[in-house]
Amino acid sequence: MTLTTLRLSDPYGKLAFREAGSGQPIVLIHGVGMQSAAWMRQIEMLSKTHRVIALDMPGHGGSSPLRRGAQLPEYVDWLQAALRGLRLERISLAGHSMGALIALGFAATHTQMLDRVAVLNGVYCRSKNARAAVEERAAQINEGVFDLATPLARWFGDTPCEQIAREKVAGWLSEVDLQGYATAYDAFARGDTTYADRLGNITCPLLALTGSDDQNSSPEMARSIAAAAPLGQALVIEGHRHMVSLTAEEAVNTALQEWLETKQKVEAQ
Repeated sequence: MTLTTLRLSDPYGKLAFREAGSGQPIVLIHGVGMQSAAWMRQIEMLSKTHRVIALDMPGHGGSSPLRRGAQLPEYVDWLQAALRGLRLERISLAGHSMGALIALGFAATHTQMLDRVAVLNGVYCRSKNARAAVEERAAQINEGVFDLATPLARWFGDTPCEQIAREKVAGWLSEVDLQGYATAYDAFARGDTTYADRLGNITCPLLALTGSDDQNSSPEMARSIAAAAPLGQALVIEGHRHMVSLTAEEAVNTALQEWLETKQKVEAQ
């Protein structure tokens, strides 16, 4: 599977994405510092029954960055421009971490374009202390301080599976454009409440999934997101942290398969 590029309308520049399969479209958005390759195991599974498009977020992989200082609504606007460029009118949408914030924002403001939305390791209304910590990290990154070891220690344990995933993530983080990373991280740090009061607008089925040991995208956050949406459902995968789509691939893939059937189940009731 190769990386494809597409020129979007101004001011978004180039969009890079990976595509596989055919059928109803599913769009995947990764988190800060990652790239579309982080979804490879999900792409392999989902493309058996669907057309899967995994996007490189602005300033990541092969996609052009947004302006310095861009906040979450501008990433939501970027997603709308990307879907327009790809000629997608109605999709299923899944995002991880920062991608989950973009997916939530898009679902809250463009719910008519979605069959369903999945939020993996999403953040929602951080505590005062957690907000201060993440904003401090954002400020350090904006100043050019790029600490690779700290997030890796936070995201991964010592099991062989987690160490393999850690090596992949370390590679992607090492390749990321620092300006694109800093802009996205700042939007991530400040975006946890941007659409919090509009989740009731999400009329499609919503899955909020996280790991039981993810302290920053906690099970309590996943349950709160699910409770705020009319058709929300929370799922916590035991024994895993923030990179659950890499460390618990089989469980996540099973959850996404069931998620893809959710709309039909709702309509049949």
